[in-house]
Amino acid sequence: MSINLKGKSIISLNDMKKEELLYLMDISKKIKEGKYSNFLEGKIVASLFFEPSTRTRLSFQSAIKYGGGKSIGFATSKSSSTEKGESLADTVKTVNGYCDAIVMRHRIEGAARRASDVSTVPVVNAGDGSNQHPTQTFLDLFTIIEKKGSLNNNVVGLMGDLKYSRTIHSLLIALSHFDVKLVFISPEALKIPSRYLEYLKSKDIDYEIYNDFKDCGKSLDILYCTRIQRERFYDPMEYESVAGSYVIDKEGLEYLNKETYIMHPLPRVDEISVEVDDDPRAIYFEQAHNGVPVRQALLGLLTGTIK
Repeated sequence: MSINLKGKSIISLNDMKKEELLYLMDISKKIKEGKYSNFLEGKIVASLFFEPSTRTRLSFQSAIKYGGGKSIGFATSKSSSTEKGESLADTVKTVNGYCDAIVMRHRIEGAARRASDVSTVPVVNAGDGSNQHPTQTFLDLFTIIEKKGSLNNNVVGLMGDLKYSRTIHSLLIALSHFDVKLVFISPEALKIPSRYLEYLKSKDIDYEIYNDFKDCGKSLDILYCTRIQRERFYDPMEYESVAGSYVIDKEGLEYLNKETYIMHPLPRVDEISVEVDDDPRAIYFEQAHNGVPVRQALLGLLTGTIK
């Protein structure tokens, strides 16, 4: 099939076909190998971050600059006119006249979809509440391919906050296009929502559920960890009841296979000990750095400067 992403908004993994994901992975690989340069020259990307971010915002900025483009925008809602009462729709309609694409993060689920509905330029969802985070998933897929050679025939453990983690929700949807087995590891209070299990059943994807990674670690090709997100809890007591549920330290490594790679979307709190960083299976910083070529590829495809 012909792959053309020019002008397309990237809001949810549900909007992406398997062939589009693989094409994005291929272009990302070529960019990392240095086969494209200055392809964003003359393009302006607006970065609208209504919620704090380090890796996503800075890697998008790096991607834009390495691609030869320019970036405008804000890093907090306090820097935008929404503080004066302006609607999200009006903000987006205004910014449309200043740029060729919009990258947006918002604390409210569905905000990115609303923005794309009124935008005349492509909108990239850089995280909307606990809903989805597609570009994180793209770099996760790319990292798995780099380490395992393929997305197929992998057992992927997803551990930690499976209820609120948008990275988990996006990743499981993307992996459902491939021949994988998913292993969910979480405390009961943060278990994967039933709608996602129903989705996996509809896609005939095999999965298992555990409360402790020590009971399944030896079977995993990838262990994808997430932090317990304090900001997603309305009740501080509920957060305290699950905080620190899992910690991977030197002792914890003994429960993993010698070829089990440890991934994490970051930031981490205490779920992975610093002493694990030097282990060759710990690839979360490498994973974060892959955000630059992957986001370069995405912006090139959406603006039509890469075909």
